[in-house]
Parts: sequence; C-alpha cells; structure tokens
Amino acid sequence: MSTNVSTEEMEEIMEGFQKVDVDSNGYITASELGDLFREVGMALPGYKIREILQKLDRDNDSHINLEEFTAIFKDLKNDKMAQSFKVALNKKEGILAIGGTSEISSEGTQHSISEQERIAFANYINLSLEKDPDCQHVLPINPETEALFKAVADGIILCKLINLSVPDTIDERTINKKKLTPFTTQENLNLALNSASAIGCQVVNIGAQDLKEGKPHLVLGLLWQIIKIGLFADIELSRNEAIAALLEEGESLEELMKLSPEELLLRWANFHLKKVGMSISNFSGDIKDSKAYFHLLEQIAPDGSKEDAPRVEIDMSGLYEKDLTKRAEHMLHQADRLGCRQFVSAFDVVTGNSKLNMAFVATLFNKHPALTKPEDQDWNLESETREERTFRNWMNSLGVNPHVHHIYGDLQDAMVILQLYDRIKVPVDWDSRVNLPPFKTTGGGHLKKIENCNYAVELGKTKAGFSLVGIGGEDLFNGNSTLTLALVWQLMRRYTLNVLENLGDGEVAGDDLIVSWVNKTLAEAGKSSSIKSFKDKGIGTSLPVLDLIDAIQPESVNFELVQTGSLSDEDKLSNAKYAISMARKIGAKVYALPEDLVEVNPKMVMTIFACLMGRGMKRA
Repeated sequence: MSTNVSTEEMEEIMEGFQKVDVDSNGYITASELGDLFREVGMALPGYKIREILQKLDRDNDSHINLEEFTAIFKDLKNDKMAQSFKVALNKKEGILAIGGTSEISSEGTQHSISEQERIAFANYINLSLEKDPDCQHVLPINPETEALFKAVADGIILCKLINLSVPDTIDERTINKKKLTPFTTQENLNLALNSASAIGCQVVNIGAQDLKEGKPHLVLGLLWQIIKIGLFADIELSRNEAIAALLEEGESLEELMKLSPEELLLRWANFHLKKVGMSISNFSGDIKDSKAYFHLLEQIAPDGSKEDAPRVEIDMSGLYEKDLTKRAEHMLHQADRLGCRQFVSAFDVVTGNSKLNMAFVATLFNKHPALTKPEDQDWNLESETREERTFRNWMNSLGVNPHVHHIYGDLQDAMVILQLYDRIKVPVDWDSRVNLPPFKTTGGGHLKKIENCNYAVELGKTKAGFSLVGIGGEDLFNGNSTLTLALVWQLMRRYTLNVLENLGDGEVAGDDLIVSWVNKTLAEAGKSSSIKSFKDKGIGTSLPVLDLIDAIQPESVNFELVQTGSLSDEDKLSNAKYAISMARKIGAKVYALPEDLVEVNPKMVMTIFACLMGRGMKRA
C-alpha cells in the first residue's frame, strides 16, 4: 500500500471500498460495478463495465482489490476511467457528505456516510434493546438525527449488541454502567473493541477515541459487522440442517457447506421463488420493484400447520401498484405481519441498498425459513469446534480476504494463509510465487491452488521456522483438519508472540519467558498465586489470570465476584467468563474462550498470558 495515502484518506478509501463490495468478500466484481452505476442512474452496457474493470484491475484477475482501489483514488487526476468510477461512487443514493473537509488532509478529504444505514441501525438498536434497563439513558435513539453516534460513545450499547449477536461473549459484570467517568468509558470501549475482534470483526483501523468522538463512518462500519455476525449466525448447515433442502442436483453436502451466508441467502430466496417461476441474482437491482419480495413473503408465510405459527395470508394486491415506492410500502406492510419489517424502508428497497436488503432477507430467513430437512439424507454433520471458531475469528479480525466462513474450504487456495504470513512479518513473494484468483473450476485451477499450498508450507519451514513435519500442500488443499489447524495454530502463536517483540531484554519470547514474567509480576504485586506452566491445573480456577489482571491494573478486579475455595464446574466457568472479559477490558486482545481456561487448554492459555504480558509491559 502506498505511503502517500494519509490515515484520513485511507479511512475514506476503505469506506468507499466497503460500499461497493456489498458481499464483503474482499474484492469488487463486474456485477457489483454494474449495480453501482445502475443505482446512480448511470446504467452502462456490459462491455463498458468490463472495460472499466479492465482499466482499474491492475493485476488482471478480474477483480478490484483494496490495493487497486487505493491506486484508483491516487490516480484520479490523470485517469478518466477512474474519474467516472469516483463520480458514480459519490452520486450513490443515500450517501451524505458529513463533517466538512478534513483539516488534517491537504487533499481536502471528505468522509461520507450512508443515511440509510444510520436510520436502519438506529431503528434496529431501538427495537433490540428497548427493554434493557442499562440502555435507557440513550434510548430511544432518534433515527432522523445523528444521535446514534453519541449513543455508542460510552460503550454500553456496543457491548450489549455484541452479546446479542454472540451470546455470552462479554460478562455483564465487567461493563461499567453507572456514574461513568472518562476512564470507565475508555474501559467499556476497550471491552467492546477487543470483544468485537474476538467474534471476528475487523477493528484494525478503529480506536476507542474514534468511538468516543462518534466518527460516523467508523461507527457504522463496526455496527454493521456486529449486526451481520448475529444475522448470519444460523445461516449455516451445521447449525440448521434444514438448509440441506437447498442442495442442487449433483451437489455434495460438502460443497453446500462451503457456501458463504450471502450465497446461501440468495440460494434460499431462489429456492422459494422457483415455485412461481422467478429468480434473482442479487439483493440490489433485482429487488427494486418488490415483485420478488411479494412472492417470497407469500411462499414463506406460515400456513397454520404448526400450533405456534397461525396462518398468515399475504395480501398480494399491492403488487399491482404502479408507483414503486408505494408498492414497496405495501410489501413491507405484509412483511410486518410476519414480524420481519426490519432494516429497510420503501426507499431502501427502491434504491436497491444491497447491504440493508441483505439484512432484511436474513431476517426473513431467520424467522420463517420454510425449509424441511430432506428425509432421504443420512449424514452426521459436525459442528464447528471451539478451536476452529477461535482461529476463524482471529483470521477475520485481521481483515483477510476473502472473509473466512468455512475454515477448510476458504483456506484451500492458501490465499488467506499467505496473507497471515504477511501479518506475522514473514515476507511473501506475491509477484513470482503466488497464483492469484480467480481459479478456473476446470483444467489446471486446482493445480494452481496446490502450488500456493506448497508455497505456504515451504514458507513455514524455511522462513518462519515452524514445525511442519508430515504436512504437505495437498493436505491444506484437501482440508485435512488436523494438519491445517497445526499450521494455523503456529501462525496464531507467532502473531501473539510478535506482540512481545523487544520486550524481553533481548531474550526470544517463548513459553519460559512468559511464565517467568507472570510469576515475577504476581509476586511483586503481593499475590499468592503462581503458575508452573501453561498446563498448570490451578489455571482452571482462573485465579492466576484474575490476580495478574489486578497486578497489571490495580483494583480493577472486583474479587467479591470471584469464586474461591472448592470450586464446582459452574464456579470455574463463572470465574473464566469474568477473567476473559476483564482481560479485554484492560486492553488485552484475547481471542481465547472461557472454556479454554476451565479446561486448561495450554495453547489458548499461552495466548491469554502472552496478551496480558504485552499489556503489562506497556505500563512499564
């Protein structure tokens, strides 16, 4: 990435990229470009879209990635193609220029936000948290003003939303709720950001101060990530076996599992629309006339066969309304009867805001999937393990492209693994050793992926010094779970230890150094606990972790909430939940889960103590 781009410009560039990359897969396609130009009344023929894509696509992979997108912004003055692209981006309906011109940027950078998203997210928060006693000081949020950006400034709403999306992520006991000061507000925002990272949100470019100041583009970006994780949680085969009804002829269950939630949502909508001879290819241009939505609602409405879901007859008369906005309003009235009028207004439908329409369709799926698990299918689906989930969230929090949904399928071409090498400061020869996507589905496409996997293993052995005995490129390509996780763990371990670079007086950061530091810090603070290793059974009580947190930030732990003595499994889990949240609250970016502490999982225990050591060394 060019060093000539300021921080403010980079924020604008990333924001613009996310607006066009509506499926959040990390690159812009011809379809997304076409949707953008259509939305702003500049519909272009297919050949023209391809011409623009070819001009802006500098590595000729038929996609525009973030680096190319950044180059487009830099070259606007000399590139007419890029200028037309920027004009389209700025004209996109629903975008407001806010905040005036940045004083910091000599280029006169201006941030823009989606008014539609602000309204949708404010309404979602009002509905979701209306009965929460801890949020009454800011609810209801007026969606017509910028009140949303002030409402998140103390961190409470963000913490609550994270727990809505992934229950029990944050221990409620660690949220500061009364008589907030600048310091306790900072703690809440630390807790929210580190917890968001732990559930897979990318927060690399967001700081507590940004949220305190209510920077709109950063607030909206974070809110969307948190909300989306919750919306998509059950759009996964291992959590909802009825999704197997979406299997197409000749398709294996494994192939269906590899589809992203966005792809599954589209598959689901078309599964129902097929019954009336319809289909859609996106949640933007194809839904603007509300016809697909009317028919989808009719197909998924309860028919009265279940006791807890009385029959709902969808009134289709609104389908014949000629005014598109009025037609959309009629459609949303019917969606309201199904309890699903969320995220979109009639304006959002007619203008084809794909992000909000995707959220609307996800709501329809979650409440009325109308799917039945095929009876002739006999399989034993394994849910994602804790370890797999932790690794996946860690990778996604670093902003890898594509976003990792299915850990083995999405690592198959090694592109994500190679990006992780970059993150741990192991140089990757992108120019001559890496085959870039898209990969052909026939011919030599799989060979290109295997070459990447071989290179990933080679880098681990020769440059990173990993122990990869018995691991070959084909193991990664074939999704061998044990061997793939062995490599990913070593990447995560190195990433964690990199936090401790230059902190050990010249010593190489490793297990012994961390254990020694932990015990020294505990002793100096007058704590009675200590650890022998990361397998120490005493860690299962979480007391050494809580003592260490209190040693790093004195009087931060409320020991009245901590269970001591002879502990039941329930007591240990309660302590672990409190310890993990407290670690995040004082600024340690912990990815491990409470269960890892209770079970004394040495790998994850190491990451907890290493992150706390990194946080503790900063105060010295």
